[in-house]
Amino acid sequence: MRLFSYFWFLTSILSCLAAAPSRTIAERGSSPYVSSGKDGFSVNGSSLRFVGTNLYWLPTLETNDDIWNVLKNISDTGIKVIRIWAFNDVETVPASGTWFQLVQNGTATINEGPNGLQKLDTIVQMAEQQGLYVIMSLTNNWNPVPNTTTIGAPDVLASVALPRNTLSNDFGGMDLYVRQFGLQNHDDFYTSDNVLSAFQAYTKVIVLRYFNSPAVFSWELANDARCNSTMPTSATCTTQTVTKWHALMAAFIASLDPNHIVSAGTSGFQCTDCPKLYPVAPSASPTPSPAPGKKRRKVTPLTKEQIIRQRAESRRQNRAAAKRAGTLKEDGIMIRGRWVSTATRVVSSSTDSSTDGSSGVDSQDILNIPNIGFGSFQLYPDQETYGPYDPNLDPVSNKINSSLTWIQQSAQSAAAVGKPLVLNGFGLVTQTNLNNFVPFNMSYAPYATNTADVSASSDFANSAQQEQGYSSFLQMGDSAGLAGIMQYQWGSAGITQSSAAIQLDTTNSPSTGDSPNDGYSIAGNTAIQQILKQGAQAMAGGS
Repeated sequence: MRLFSYFWFLTSILSCLAAAPSRTIAERGSSPYVSSGKDGFSVNGSSLRFVGTNLYWLPTLETNDDIWNVLKNISDTGIKVIRIWAFNDVETVPASGTWFQLVQNGTATINEGPNGLQKLDTIVQMAEQQGLYVIMSLTNNWNPVPNTTTIGAPDVLASVALPRNTLSNDFGGMDLYVRQFGLQNHDDFYTSDNVLSAFQAYTKVIVLRYFNSPAVFSWELANDARCNSTMPTSATCTTQTVTKWHALMAAFIASLDPNHIVSAGTSGFQCTDCPKLYPVAPSASPTPSPAPGKKRRKVTPLTKEQIIRQRAESRRQNRAAAKRAGTLKEDGIMIRGRWVSTATRVVSSSTDSSTDGSSGVDSQDILNIPNIGFGSFQLYPDQETYGPYDPNLDPVSNKINSSLTWIQQSAQSAAAVGKPLVLNGFGLVTQTNLNNFVPFNMSYAPYATNTADVSASSDFANSAQQEQGYSSFLQMGDSAGLAGIMQYQWGSAGITQSSAAIQLDTTNSPSTGDSPNDGYSIAGNTAIQQILKQGAQAMAGGS
């Protein structure tokens, strides 16, 4: 495996970013609530840059001791922010386990009992005691249904479905509302008045329950909202459909809660050529002179031409590096027995689904909504494509290189708006974790040994590549000026074995188990935890 390629790539980009002056953030008052501005986040009069982690499963833990121990371990790592699901929608009341809201036949009932919102109460209280902030995500784009009777195409038969709440996509969400309100298309969630009223009613209960808590970092409108999901998409869903919904919900929450930031939770997809509802204003001219010894840094919006140009240059440099290293396949014509011309590759002159608006997401337009306090993007190269495949690189190097460019481009797009940006989830699936890997729009593990050809494992990182990739992501995010970087997902061992979603840990005790693993868990992975700790120290030192 060639590690030189993406380390060279990271170094070349960081050398450019190093020319930018370090940011100094003035005090903005002593409010205990996190606020956002053009220079980043502030709380209690100090700036806040952070490394965080995701725990969608935290509210499902049965005991307060388990919740406390998980949060303490996270805090001890130096992590400052966690991101959880503040929703758990069901279509029928389960026999056991946590649930927050029953959505059935066009009506909704909220569970405020011990296995309902009181679980959230405990998490918010304990997080504050541990010095942690909580991003509260209010719904999810993904909710594949493991049966053959529900509207929309199921992805797998119920006979092989995992226990409820094992997966991040098994907490209800947009498609559950659509199904239970008798609608047909995923994007009906954004346009149906009845669905909007139900979602706003739930949102209002959650927001008013915690609007006085300084432990809440932000209200995240949805995880990875887009036009498409498991259910069909109508022909009328566009980037403006999704942007309008974010603007409406952001204004709704802002009218309820003046204390907390509202964030979008999008995956970061761009559409440079799409019509904008909230266009970025041209840069003011002339700009103030920079301080002595500093260079003026011009921030411009991301363009289609820049994306294509960067991809072509990256491919050229990777090709040259591979040729120097002797790893490039020489399949050209030999001249005079001494010189071999390497094959010329055609570089795509177009963008792809991450930048062409086909997902229905224009993250820059969403970020520029007045009531959106900061931007978000996600990084899952085992599930998404962030650039064309480069034949000069192996599969893992391709993923890491395109990820580093994705971070850089996302930071540039947010800087043009003038608001902070958070990478709210990143992860690489390893070969050793591949049998647990479930993509976000599926409900079973396609690479489990009894369901798939495991020869595909060479396309996934080994442990060393995961460690190097995570270190590179954190370093790039820090240097690019991200306000926060969040790993997906945390994992814990020794959890009380009283939920079907907790995986039995026979190496410890038959009464304990591991937290849910969808292929990204870092339970017991001390190397990754140490990388996150070092990243947290670096981010805090640069605030």
